[in-house]
Amino acid sequence: MQVDFYQLNQDPVDQVLPAIAARILGLGERLLVVAADETQLGRISAGLWAGPPESFLAHGRAGQGNESVQPVLLSHDCAAANGARHVAIADGLWRDEALGFERAFYFFDAMTIDGARESWRALGKREGVTPRFWRQEGRKWVQGP
Repeated sequence: MQVDFYQLNQDPVDQVLPAIAARILGLGERLLVVAADETQLGRISAGLWAGPPESFLAHGRAGQGNESVQPVLLSHDCAAANGARHVAIADGLWRDEALGFERAFYFFDAMTIDGARESWRALGKREGVTPRFWRQEGRKWVQGP
């Protein structure tokens, strides 16, 4: 299981997540996006709608019906009612339920960096888990320590 840690030091998750969602959908996969805060889920939803028409990212919210048909499902918890095998932890708060997915994207910022460091150390010790770290350099993401 792969966990990609994304350090948000320039752009907020609602601006970064659409590109990752598009890649996952392009592979014919589904994505579950998890955040505890309703306002943050609203910003993420707006970000998924904001692209040009040719980059439309269909999505829905858990609890609003038709969850099973949503390519991208926004939720407060790690229950993939849409059958997603990929999960994006958008609020910087790691959830061990994410380990039940094929791949996790863990976004954190300056306010949640301590928890991310703790999660990095803990996940690095778990068998079958491969953590990778990504940071922003200008408009690019580079892998590194």
